[in-house]
Amino acid sequence: MLLIKGGTIVTAERSTRSDVLCDDEGRIAAIGPDLDCPTGCEIVDASGLLVMPGGIDPHTHMEMPFMGTTASDDFFTGTAAGLAGGTTSIIDFVIPAEGQPLFEAWQDWCVKAEKSASDYGFHVAVTHWNDRVHTDMGRLVHEGGVNSFKHFMAYKNALMIDDAIFLHSMQRAGELGALCTVHAENGDAVSFLQAELLASGETGPEAHPRSRPAQVEGEAAQRAIALASLHDTPLYIVHVSTREATEAIAAARLKGLKIYGEVLPQHLVFDERVYDTTDWLSSARHVMSPPFRPKSHQQALWGGLVSGQLQTTATDHCCFCRTQKERGRGDFTKIPNGVPGIEERMSVLWHHGVVSGRLSPEQFVAITSTNTARIFNIYPRKGCIAPGADADLVLWDPTATRTISNKALHHNVDYTLYEGMTLTGVAKRTISQSLMVWDDGTLRAERGKGRYVRRAPFGRI
Repeated sequence: MLLIKGGTIVTAERSTRSDVLCDDEGRIAAIGPDLDCPTGCEIVDASGLLVMPGGIDPHTHMEMPFMGTTASDDFFTGTAAGLAGGTTSIIDFVIPAEGQPLFEAWQDWCVKAEKSASDYGFHVAVTHWNDRVHTDMGRLVHEGGVNSFKHFMAYKNALMIDDAIFLHSMQRAGELGALCTVHAENGDAVSFLQAELLASGETGPEAHPRSRPAQVEGEAAQRAIALASLHDTPLYIVHVSTREATEAIAAARLKGLKIYGEVLPQHLVFDERVYDTTDWLSSARHVMSPPFRPKSHQQALWGGLVSGQLQTTATDHCCFCRTQKERGRGDFTKIPNGVPGIEERMSVLWHHGVVSGRLSPEQFVAITSTNTARIFNIYPRKGCIAPGADADLVLWDPTATRTISNKALHHNVDYTLYEGMTLTGVAKRTISQSLMVWDDGTLRAERGKGRYVRRAPFGRI
């Protein structure tokens, strides 16, 4: 057992001074002022610290095969890095191979994830359509504990689906009580612009954002929302990066549509100038989709989070080392898309959100944990501090500072976007399943300790 004494509990609703008792089953047993310490219980002094629900990252890609290579973080190294930053759960993505049955792909990913150090779940991508997909979606919901399906409107000739497949999948998800998620970029437009840029001799990573301008995200987001509205299908738009998409989500929500939006901290902090450098590798390391945008879009993203029109933050953690990024020398379309960030997410958002005055501590908890738990139907097991909830907690020092250095991080990749950035707000201790897995610089992550979190379907969202 573990007794956390003297801290200030911060949830999405309120802040209170209270102790927290965690039992030997990995759950919260009691909350209250001046709790008695049971015999044999370990006491953790949380004086001066905030006790918050562990972070949930709803968008990661651990050891994902992509663009001719595989992401360098596996389910152990990636989740261990998350624990060091205060993230205690992830929702990763099952991406079927070409023509592979969805249920079989999910089984393959379950084997990969057995080494996870933290709890995890899956979204499953729908990349084609036939009767087997229809059947497998039902099996995944009822047997697999999956309640969300991913759709790519981008990556033509790879993962991209057409509107007909999207509509079939949304209709089936609605029948099953599942949520549809979507990567909203117009893949046809991107492919056209990529060919145009290459033909004109623009082959470096600076061409990447030009091939994916804000308009292609705005159009795709509007189209996805329009398709979802046909049957009032709930829709979750991942990695929103533009004013156009933010405004489309806000307008849809004002009409009563069940549309949700996710933001990545890197889009809140960096802009398109990361590509304006003569250092090819530095630019290539920032190649992700959607790309970094003109700074004017950041105001809309912050506004969406503050107002509640955008509900969650994630990382899209998908790591590729130098040798992997080098695959795209001479052709920017072959640079593996993806960046790291799972260990840095919480500190970046606290510093640029709470310390700056944009967000309250309660809003911080909402966008890093609670809203994700609610949207994906794992609340109140996750995302809250209450008796019976999982004892997944982060003891947060709101005034401590650290300067980010890749040498001090725990992911399996050779860079961080935030190198040299000094941040206020640090995870001093992380507790997962009642166990201290991060203790002020000491990582005690255990391979295979993470549990698969089954997510029940919704009645009607």
